[in-house]
Amino acid sequence: MTETQYKVDGEVIAALRNAVRDCSERGLSYASKWAAELLCSLPPSIRKPEPVPVAHSEFHTSTPARSKSPRPSIPFIVQTPIALPSDPGNPFVALSHQPYASMLQGRTPELRQREVELEAEDADHITMARTFMDSREYLRVIHWLRPCRSAKATFLRVYSQFLESEKNGLREWYKLENTREQPPEPVNTALHELLELVQDAKDPWLLFLKSVFLCRMSRRTEAMESAILSIAQYPWNWSTWVALGDCLSDGDELSSILPLLPLPSNHPLVMMFQVKTLNSLNSPSDNELGLCDRLLSEDYFSRSMWIMALRGNVLYYLHDFTSAEAQFRKILAIDSFRVDDIDILSNILYVSENSNALSKLAHDYLAIDKDRPEICCIIGNYYSLRGEHEKAVKYFRRATQLDRTYLAAWTLMGHEYVEMKNSHAAIEAYRKAVDVNRKDYRAWYGLAQAYELLGMHQYALYYYQHATALRPYDVRIWQAQGMCYEEMGRLREAADCLRRALIGADPQETTLHLKLAKLHHDLNEPGEAAAYHRRIVEVCRSAQKPIQEWSKSAVYVARYHILHGGGDLVLARQYLEWVAVSNAEEVNQANELLRRHLPVAVIRQQQLQQNAANASQGRAASEGPSFA
Repeated sequence: MTETQYKVDGEVIAALRNAVRDCSERGLSYASKWAAELLCSLPPSIRKPEPVPVAHSEFHTSTPARSKSPRPSIPFIVQTPIALPSDPGNPFVALSHQPYASMLQGRTPELRQREVELEAEDADHITMARTFMDSREYLRVIHWLRPCRSAKATFLRVYSQFLESEKNGLREWYKLENTREQPPEPVNTALHELLELVQDAKDPWLLFLKSVFLCRMSRRTEAMESAILSIAQYPWNWSTWVALGDCLSDGDELSSILPLLPLPSNHPLVMMFQVKTLNSLNSPSDNELGLCDRLLSEDYFSRSMWIMALRGNVLYYLHDFTSAEAQFRKILAIDSFRVDDIDILSNILYVSENSNALSKLAHDYLAIDKDRPEICCIIGNYYSLRGEHEKAVKYFRRATQLDRTYLAAWTLMGHEYVEMKNSHAAIEAYRKAVDVNRKDYRAWYGLAQAYELLGMHQYALYYYQHATALRPYDVRIWQAQGMCYEEMGRLREAADCLRRALIGADPQETTLHLKLAKLHHDLNEPGEAAAYHRRIVEVCRSAQKPIQEWSKSAVYVARYHILHGGGDLVLARQYLEWVAVSNAEEVNQANELLRRHLPVAVIRQQQLQQNAANASQGRAASEGPSFA
């Protein structure tokens, strides 16, 4: 079955315009900005202004074109229930048995018409409430919208209650700062009460709030159900997709949820969601890079800076720093004042040790807004690269004061404390990072390293195991965990970790093979050690590396076959002859094995072969001829 080819058209443009307006009127500034950036990234030739309906010009709501008729069809919306997989082992299959599954078909035209009428009645109060929200006067929003009956007014009231309760929770949390009573993160005690207000919601915006509340209460399956139901009715609210992504803890769960979405796999929203979620999990692959390239094709959003930034993040996590920097430079050429994701560019310049470019970036953005956490992160990276770790900590701490949930600043602060040999402060910073986002492997990895510096290897192992669970193919983490086991004297587990690291390693690498060979030698397993040394010889010779890099491995393999029962004397002679005619340090060892031990081994092998042949002949003679 061939996949339907989608292309951005008038329906998509209309849906984006609706999303900009609808999200903005509900105070969802992030989703509104996202939709506006996507909309304005389209060429003016296809982004023509929508006609103004003259017949209804005297009456305006958030959806003026729909005051007398049902909502126009939004592109790519599935109007039938989702076909859910029947695999009982799928943790998300329970979604198919939830009581609101029938709502996937959307609200009836009568209900939508009734909602338009209620919204018209509440229009003045809604407009006033929006001004209060812009001023962050949430209690006034709650007070004035209490008698209103429309779903839009209900959303603004409940959302304001949520924001006010978040503010109160944060205030109480700061009161307990630097005390043992302070919890890891602020506690919102109003979540259960808020959930009751949207428990029976059918409006897509209220379903979005329900998903947020359930996710905060760690009821992930229910939260995902509500998010999917919301997406089915109103797919272009990006905040709902973010809420759905927050419910997922790894790539396997993402793969399980994709078939449940009410949109086809090649829908732009599904592709954006997949890339964004895997970026947040720090585990994108070349497949996500291909999705970004597809989204940036002429059929979708070829000029979208948001998707370009997605692609830059993918390249960054794939450690292709040169291409990632080029991608972010392309964004800056379009909009030099864009602050979102600019901290990733500063990380790239830091890793590349490009101090001049990092200095210029810090100077340019400091003039734009010194009170953005991303810009504080740039300055912190700049001072860190200069070795001024105290100043770097100051700016990373400033970033966390501006945004307590800014994960990168906590992690980078921990790195700085490690450089300053202050392990206890590093542990505290990494713990804050884990409290913000338990799905980020870097904080777990940092905790493991900090405890290892303190000689607390059992603690370090615990955190290494968390990091490897989040990054199962990260060579560096498996290698560090193996070294931790080795320091504890648990050589068997260390070898297992290094073998696991080989899965994600470069096929031409030799360092891991050398470490594995040493571990098996220490475990008195010369055959296993010789196998890894032989692999080193083969890789180095195929790469035409100088013999000094592999002569020790060649001599080890030869010694194993000559003295320890390996038996492949032809291979041993070949390896020793290569080393004997070189200028490697092992020349004397090779010559000694060739002159003294190899001839003895050859004679011994011949005797064994002769004895085996005689024994075989003796058994044949004793059995005598056989007759049918």
